[in-house]
Amino acid sequence: MHKNHSSLTRRKAYKMNEEIVKNSRKEVGDISSKMLDGSCDYLEGSRELIRLRFDADLENDHDMRIFIGIVSETDNLPIGNVRGKWSQDALKLNEPEIKKAVEWAKSISLEECKSLSERFNA
Repeated sequence: MHKNHSSLTRRKAYKMNEEIVKNSRKEVGDISSKMLDGSCDYLEGSRELIRLRFDADLENDHDMRIFIGIVSETDNLPIGNVRGKWSQDALKLNEPEIKKAVEWAKSISLEECKSLSERFNA
């Protein structure tokens, strides 16, 4: 009986993990689509994609690698919720750099973004 209980527990854990991967990949598809349609900028989107990479079982995915680089190169910029902790003067001062970084991120990750959107919005 103990062996069956252990096997059942592993199957339940696998099913739960399968569901997490499925939901996370759907979220990856949604975010990449929003990046493509302009409703999510490429810096915030990159951060979200990187946050999801382990739950989506995409930590070694070739399309995800570029977003790791984007986040690494822009982690000093006030993006997302952290903006609320910065002074208005500091935000204004960083705005040109942020706009330039968004354009740069889009230019180097557009193809990967399209690929993720196509793969996970099917």
